[in-house]
Amino acid sequence: MLKRILMGLLLCAACMANAAKKPNVIVIYTDDHGYADLGINGQVKDVKTPQLDQLARDGALCTSGYITAPQCSPSRAGMLTGRHQQRFNFDDITHGPLPLSEKTLADRMKACGYRTGMIGKWHLEPNWTCSQWLKDELGIEKATEKTPIPFEKNLLYYPGNRGFDEFFKGEINRYWINYGLDGKDRKPGGEWQDVPGYRLEIQTDAALAFIERNKEEPFFLYLAYFAPHVPLEATQKYLDRFPGKMPERRRYALAMISAMDDGVGRIRDQLKNLGLENDTLIFFTADNGAPLKVNMEDIPISFPGGAWDGSMNTPWIGEKGMVMEGGIHVPFIIAWPGTIPAGTVCKEPVSSLDFTPTSLAAAGAEIPKNLDGVDLMPYLTGKTKKPAERDLFWRFWDQAAIRRGDWKYIRLDDGRELLYNMASERHEKDNLIAQHPEKAQELRTALEKWTTDLTPSGLRNGPVNDQEKTWYDHYLNEPSAACIAPVSAGPLPAMYAAMDSNGDEMLSETEFVEGRAAREKPLLMKKHNLTEEQYQMESKGYRGNYRADFKTKDVNADNVLNADELK
Repeated sequence: MLKRILMGLLLCAACMANAAKKPNVIVIYTDDHGYADLGINGQVKDVKTPQLDQLARDGALCTSGYITAPQCSPSRAGMLTGRHQQRFNFDDITHGPLPLSEKTLADRMKACGYRTGMIGKWHLEPNWTCSQWLKDELGIEKATEKTPIPFEKNLLYYPGNRGFDEFFKGEINRYWINYGLDGKDRKPGGEWQDVPGYRLEIQTDAALAFIERNKEEPFFLYLAYFAPHVPLEATQKYLDRFPGKMPERRRYALAMISAMDDGVGRIRDQLKNLGLENDTLIFFTADNGAPLKVNMEDIPISFPGGAWDGSMNTPWIGEKGMVMEGGIHVPFIIAWPGTIPAGTVCKEPVSSLDFTPTSLAAAGAEIPKNLDGVDLMPYLTGKTKKPAERDLFWRFWDQAAIRRGDWKYIRLDDGRELLYNMASERHEKDNLIAQHPEKAQELRTALEKWTTDLTPSGLRNGPVNDQEKTWYDHYLNEPSAACIAPVSAGPLPAMYAAMDSNGDEMLSETEFVEGRAAREKPLLMKKHNLTEEQYQMESKGYRGNYRADFKTKDVNADNVLNADELK
C-alpha cells in the first residue's frame, strides 16, 4: 500500500512539473511566399511540401491566416512586437528602423526565462530609404543606396540589442553571428563571418545548432528563411525534384520552398530525438504574398532586379504590395503536438499579431494590454468555439482595409472603395459595394476610427502611387479586359530588340523600363552633367516616365509592346 501511495505521489509530482514546464517556441517566417505554395492548401499540383503538410496535420492549418503588411519590414515589425506597426510610425520600409522603444517578442520571452535566438533575414535595422531616421540621426537630407550608415548606429538595431541572446543574422553567405554552425561561441557582441554553402541549408544548420546549444532550457527561436525571395538560387539537388516544362522562375521557387521544407523536417526530427517534440510550439507563416509583377513574367534567373519570384498566390487576387488577399493572406500553421489536437483546421481569420500573446500565454506570462493580437490557444485547443471577436486592419502606402467576419472593405486614397464577402467563392472578384452600401459605411467608419490611434493618424486623400495604380487598374479590370492574349507583330525595331531578354518579339513593362534605363543612363548623365549619385537620386523619376510611356504605347492593353506599338 505504501509503495502504491509513493508511486502515486511521484506521478502526481511529475504531472505537476510537466504542467508547469514552459514550452519552447519557434517562429518560422518565409519571404515573399504565396498562399498557393503550401501543398496542404490544395491550390496547385506542382508544389512539394511534405514536411510542412505533416506539421499542419499534427496541429492546426489556418486557412485564413494574415500578416500585418504586404511588405517585409513592416510585416516583421508587426509580428515581432504583437502591435500594429503603424502605432509606432512603421507603415512601410522607408519608415524604419524598428524603434528602440518597442519591445520585441524576444524581449518578452527573455523576461520569462527563455533563451532567445534569431536566424536569417532581419531587415529591421536602418537602411538608405529610412529618410526621417537619416535626417534625425545623421543629418542626411537625401540618401542613395551608396549613402554610408555608421555600423555602430546600425548595430543598435541588430538582433543582439533587440532581445536575442544568440544570433546568426544574414541572408545568403555573410552573417553577423555570436555562435557558429559548430555550436561553439563566437564573440559575445557579434562578428562577421562568410559561410560557404547554400543559404537555406546554412539557415537550417544554424537553427539546429541553436536548439542543440539550448536543449536543456526553454528557448524561443525566430528562424527567418530568405526564400523564395529573389535572387532566386537553388542547388541541383532541389531543382531535380521539379523536372518537366514550366517557367524557370517557378522551378527555382519550388526548389527553394522544397529546401525550406526539408529544413522544417530536420528541425522536427531533432526535436523528436531530443524528446522536445511535445514541448515545442511552432508557428509557420510568410512575411507577405508573392510579388507577381502583374504578369508572372519568366524573365531570366540572372536578372538582377525585382521580378516575379516564382511563387503564386492562388486563389487570391493581388500580390505583394497590395492589401488585397494576394498580398496579405499567406500560408499559416500553428502546431503543438499533444496540446493542439492533430488535424485541426482553423477557418476563422487569425493574424501574425497573435504570435506574441499566444506565446506569452503558453509561457505562463501575463499578456500586456497594449498588444493588438489575441491568445489563440483556447480556440485551438477546443476550449472555445471561436477566437475572440475582433476586426483585422491594414494600412499601407495609399491603401487601407478592414476585415470583420466574412466582410472585407478596402479604401484607396484616390477614392475607390471595394467591398467583398470573403465567404463567397468569388471573394475579391466581385465588388459588392453597390449592393451593400450600409455594410460599406459600417466598415468605413470602423476603419477611420482605427486610424485615429496611429502615427500618422487618419486616412489620406489623393492619388495612389504608380505601382498601386498599375496593380489596381489590372486586378480590378473586368475579366474580359484582362484576357487579351499578347501577340507578336514580327521582329522588333532595332533600337528595342536588345531589350527583348526572352526573345519573344515583345517587350514586357520590366524589359521596356529597365532597357530604357540602361540605354539612356549614359546619355542623361552626359546631357545633365550628373554624377552617379545624382543620377541615382533622379532614376526613380526617369523610370516613372518610362512606365508612363509604356502605358501610352500599350494601345491594346495586353501588358506587352509588340513591333507595331513600338514603331
